[in-house]
Amino acid sequence: MAQNTITLAQAQLWATNWRKNPENTTKAFLIPGVDFSQILNEGIAVDVRAYIGINEAGQDKLMLVGVDKDGNDLIDDKLGYYIYDFTDTCPTKCDVNSKLYKF
Repeated sequence: MAQNTITLAQAQLWATNWRKNPENTTKAFLIPGVDFSQILNEGIAVDVRAYIGINEAGQDKLMLVGVDKDGNDLIDDKLGYYIYDFTDTCPTKCDVNSKLYKF
């Protein structure tokens, strides 16, 4: 198994744990590749951190930021280190045939 991966069974367990929250309707987030590309092209970003939030419309959102080699969030508009949010939730943007969606 590749580094930093989990099995399908483990992923299904984690997804089930998330879905057991009766107030949570989000099953997944669609993260456009351009978000990761832009973050990692900011210069010193080596990783991406995702923060979970709820916007003014009550939608679950992931906010993505670059992370430097020391584990620090890179957030500074003047230096071009932005907080990205172009994520869409599932339901709405779903792969209904996914092994993580149907179980």
